[in-house]
Amino acid sequence: MPQNVRGVVARSKGAPVTIETIVIPDPGPGEAVVKVQACGVCHTDLHYREGGINDEFPFLLGHEAAGVVEAIGEGVTNVSPGDFVILNWRAVCGNCRSCLRGRPWYCFSTFNATQKMTLTDGTVLSPALGIGAFAEKTLVAAGQCTKVDPAVPATTAGLLGCGVMAGIGAAINTGNVGRGDSVAVFGCGGVGDAAIAGARLAGAHTIVAVDIDDRKLAWAKEFGATHTCNSSKTDPVEYIKSVTGGNGADVCIEAIGNPAVYRQAFDARDLAGTVVLVGVPRPDMMLELPFIEVFGRGGQLKSSWYGDCLPSRDFPMLVALHQQGRLPLEKFVSETIALDAVEEAFHKMERGEVLRSVVVL
Repeated sequence: MPQNVRGVVARSKGAPVTIETIVIPDPGPGEAVVKVQACGVCHTDLHYREGGINDEFPFLLGHEAAGVVEAIGEGVTNVSPGDFVILNWRAVCGNCRSCLRGRPWYCFSTFNATQKMTLTDGTVLSPALGIGAFAEKTLVAAGQCTKVDPAVPATTAGLLGCGVMAGIGAAINTGNVGRGDSVAVFGCGGVGDAAIAGARLAGAHTIVAVDIDDRKLAWAKEFGATHTCNSSKTDPVEYIKSVTGGNGADVCIEAIGNPAVYRQAFDARDLAGTVVLVGVPRPDMMLELPFIEVFGRGGQLKSSWYGDCLPSRDFPMLVALHQQGRLPLEKFVSETIALDAVEEAFHKMERGEVLRSVVVL
């Protein structure tokens, strides 16, 4: 029978979030109910609250989560009750033209739960990224559950559900960073630092962190940055060239979503270098580039969706690397908080005081 749980809801654009009673239906075919153990406070949730994604209020926020499968619906075979899982927002269909071409990380028809979670008065909720995990339990498509080793703490495992995976994947999957490469990462929040960690895992020998906040640059060093540049004081393009033999970086990763910063990344890459955009721009932003430079410098200008990840492949691998001591996921967790502290966590994130606040349930 349906269950009532507590969850964090954004009722209207820009309004402070509230704790509401959420009605969770029993899982139908292809669905699962997950008892959430931890959920990171991601900037995307703030975008939802501010109306930057769409206007389908009210939203049940939260999506960067891990927990235990409580119940499954008919036809579910990939997980069972009791499994420890990381939730993902790209449950691939297996049948679209991208999946059939062997590129499931570009799936054009990802799954979400068919049934709706509601408030007690019947108001239908829009779950953030099809997940809605700032709640004691949530209903998702079973394909949004990726089983991993339960020995890893939920507070760190859940971060792979969005920001950390986006950053690591931008470096490894999209940017194809390889041994001996030079990499520059613009923006050293959670996603940017994850890109730095990914570049180090891939064997980059020079990793330049660029930000306007010295505190964030200090954090970047903990994830593997070999050089740092405060771009409010130093021209980042010239600095990156100065530490790469005058050439520029092999891979430049823009983790902010700002046209001016993207132009810096474009100018800071080596001949035939790659620019990866993983920061999410606003819909009204425009970018202008010298067309001759697009041609003359060669290389690739790429966008990274969710780090071009395949959760079933990447989540277990990254958990294993963490357990081997090669991926310090725990360093992303600045604090653990309760559900009723999400609104303040948004403000801390805006002020740049945290990499990740993580709700523990």
